[in-house]
This record gives sequence, structure tokens and C-alpha cells, in this order.
Amino acid sequence: MDYGLNENPYFWASKTQTGLDKSLIDQFILNSLSEDVGDGDHTSLATIPGGTKGNAKLLIKDEGILAGVELALEIFHIVDASLKVTTFLSDGAKVKPKDVAFEVEGDAQNILKAERLVLNCMQRMSGIATKTRQIVDILDGTGVKVLDTRKTTPGLRYLEKWAVRIGGGVNHRFGLYDMILIKDNHVDYSGGIRQAIENTQQYLIHQNKKLAIEIEVRNLDELQQVLQTGGVNRILLDNFNYHDLREAVNLIKGRYITEASGGITIDNIREYAACGVDYISVGALTHSVKSLDLSLKAVG
Repeated sequence: MDYGLNENPYFWASKTQTGLDKSLIDQFILNSLSEDVGDGDHTSLATIPGGTKGNAKLLIKDEGILAGVELALEIFHIVDASLKVTTFLSDGAKVKPKDVAFEVEGDAQNILKAERLVLNCMQRMSGIATKTRQIVDILDGTGVKVLDTRKTTPGLRYLEKWAVRIGGGVNHRFGLYDMILIKDNHVDYSGGIRQAIENTQQYLIHQNKKLAIEIEVRNLDELQQVLQTGGVNRILLDNFNYHDLREAVNLIKGRYITEASGGITIDNIREYAACGVDYISVGALTHSVKSLDLSLKAVG
């Protein structure tokens, strides 16, 4: 198994050719519709005669990167397989106000039943993709890749990490089960770095599991302990300043994949990248982005 610079090999193992894990997404859609619709969209049922046909367009009202088109198609299909969607823009497209991503036509009641779920998902995903692309563009030419984290919205992690990929970023582990990441609390509870690594190695042997091992270090002293112990695949250099980060990369000498995190913003990320790390992880990709403004408008 390759534990190098490839994106997470577990998260996308069951994806379709275009990226969508249909079984997971369909269950998400059904749960979301149940939450929103309950025993019926009574406003639409009350105001719109049954069988009324309608058209609507997905209107862009912001500049950014579009994400969630493929998901929207699946939402419309599950709500009403007879709805016809004509797409004009794809996931990953740069968009501006007044652009139209797609048009949908068919039963008006069902278009409105799908409307809010489509918008909620696409606005959130497009905001994440836009933020990711902004950082990817800043890092252009450095060879450094931007990673997401587990700082996601419960229940929406798949969509949010999908949006990161659309924006040009790379997914870190999806959850607690698909990679070992030994952080400061694990080190403190286990009695130290060497013990944490040795415990992990024994655990993986006993459980017959092949998982990448990454360990977080908080300073150069902890890094030296990791280098003396070995047995990991990646080293996460957390809250290092520029000088110490450069020194850490020089000490590692390419023996392990390196990742920097903590205190890194759009304003300083290129300077951190210049220190020579392989990855920079940015929790803000998913935990504090502004949604892109989109609307679904009826076409007269």
C-alpha cells in the first residue's frame, strides 16, 4: 500500500467514475428529504394544482467555484426520476453572477420539494471548493498540496471532502478508522512518543491491519524522539514557526512525508510552503467557509 502523496485510498474506494459514492449519497438524500418534507410539502400541495409542469434554473449570484452539480442530479432523480435536468456548467467550473448552472423541468411540486436540499448542498460545497481553489492557486508552483481535516459538519463530511477535491485539494483521512494519526493527547495518555509508536505497531500486528501511521510533534525535541524511534509514515509538524519548520524538514531529510498545520492562514501559507513540507492541512477549508450564493428560480 502506498502511503506517499496519493489522496486517501479508502475514502474514494467505492466511488463511481465521476466521484459519487451512490449508496452513501442516496441514503443521505433520503434522510435529508425525510427531515425536510415529513408527511408532505403542504405549501406546494396547497397552492399548486397536481400535475402542474414547471421549469426552473439554478442561478449563480457569486463568483467562485461551482460544486455539487452531480449531487443535485442525484437529488432530482430520487425525488422524481421523470424530472429532466439540462446542465450548462460542471463541478469545478469558475462561475460569476448571472451564470446558469442547469435547468430542470417537470412536475412543479417535485421541483420545489428538491429545491432546498439542492441549494443547501450546492451552496455549502461551492463555498468549500472556492476556498480550496483560492489556497491551491496561492500554492501554485511550490509542489505543496493542501489537505482537509476532520473538522467537518457532522453528517456532511462526505460532501465537504468531496468539495475539497473539486476545488483541487487533497483529502486527509476520512475518519478514525482509515489511518492512524497519533496526536498530542494520544502521546500524553500513552506515556510518550516511543511508547505511542510501539503500542501502535503492536496493535496493527495483532489486529492484522495495514494503516498508514502519522504522528504529530509539537517541537524539535519531539521530532528527534520520532526520528530515533522510527516506524511511522508521516510526521505532522504542528504550530511550528518558519525557522523551526525549515530545520525540521532538514532533519527529516525526505525519510518521511511531512505535513504542517496550526496557525497557517491564506496570508502566510506560501511562506510555510517555502519551508519544504509536502502537505499543509487547513481546517478552515471545511469549518468556517462562506457559502456561495445560489438560487433556484422558476422560469416563466
